[in-house]
Amino acid sequence: MGRQDLLVVAGEASGDLAGARLLEELNKLVPEIRAFGLGGDDLIGVGFDAIARSSEISVVGIVEVARIYARAREIFHELLREVDRRGARAAILIDFPDFNLRLAKALKQRGVKVLYYVSPQIWAWRKGRIELMVKYVDSMLVLFPFEVELYRRRGMDVVHVGHPLVDEVPEISQIWDDNDGQRALRGDQDFTQLNSSLRVALLPGSRVGEVERILPTMLESVKLMRRRAPVYASIIRARPVALELFDNLIARSGVDVEVESSQDRFRVLADSHLALCASGTATLEVGLTGTPLIMLYKTGFWSYWLARLLVKLPYYGLVNLVLGRQEVPELLQYEATPEKICAESWALLNDRDRIRTMRSALSEIRGRLGKRGASGRAAAEVAQRLGRWGYVVAENS
Repeated sequence: MGRQDLLVVAGEASGDLAGARLLEELNKLVPEIRAFGLGGDDLIGVGFDAIARSSEISVVGIVEVARIYARAREIFHELLREVDRRGARAAILIDFPDFNLRLAKALKQRGVKVLYYVSPQIWAWRKGRIELMVKYVDSMLVLFPFEVELYRRRGMDVVHVGHPLVDEVPEISQIWDDNDGQRALRGDQDFTQLNSSLRVALLPGSRVGEVERILPTMLESVKLMRRRAPVYASIIRARPVALELFDNLIARSGVDVEVESSQDRFRVLADSHLALCASGTATLEVGLTGTPLIMLYKTGFWSYWLARLLVKLPYYGLVNLVLGRQEVPELLQYEATPEKICAESWALLNDRDRIRTMRSALSEIRGRLGKRGASGRAAAEVAQRLGRWGYVVAENS
């Protein structure tokens, strides 16, 4: 039997979770697989050997990358040294393109086969990166069906496996059943007619810099909302961000809020009338629960203007991109102020037709993301390729 070492690189929270679900399924198909590399708690939880943690170099914004460049460079070379030491013959690189495409080139030069899981958004910006994918990536596994043609017409081996969030986020009826059958008074009723408090979920992101920029604005928004009505607010904390940071930001704001763990996020969302959500994969999680939401995006000055120049899309939010139309309000950079967030929240919550329309649109998302079992399908595709690349694969895989 040849060595079964496999490099896996996930540079942020969403990739860490997707990688963990993939590795769980892959362990059933490829005996004695030994995965190592860059990841977080989710990957570590399924037996992954973390050479470095993704939280060390996970940032939002083009300019912000410069701040973690030195550590990213160290990790880059640590991973390559470990590949050489272990003699790994294949790698799974998950999203995180600025780091992973450079790594793919170095791996290719070593004769390591490269499988890329979760395509960079080349359809949104920096389309020239597809040339790097063609040169340095052996196989692509993509989440959205429209991505297949982008790679196939360049002659790449590409398969659409569906989005793992379809399995990760339970149906709303399941969330209520798991919550002792308690059905929340949510946005399907007119908030102004309820006797209870307005319940707002705050999702400030999974990176430290992101949370530092956007959570204070969210907390100020809650403070303004409370001038008009009782508001119960809960922060959903992503695991990569230390609880101490949230405690410090809350203390500075003087706003009374609860901090909920990521394990409870679906229950909290199911019990909320509204979610204020940082841009990213979390918007899809909120959308899949059917909770009305407002998407917020804030980054550094230069990063924002560079993104404006480079990104050629009608929407920034994944929910709107998946739907192909704007159903969720997007407050970007200078629009993401406490005053505008508060005004947009009240305008939404006091318009029953608008709430009904948004919830109807959100109900389409699950079907657009593909069938259940995405991680299992992805693992089967990975196992098939690993078998061709010299790994020992179970006979029934």
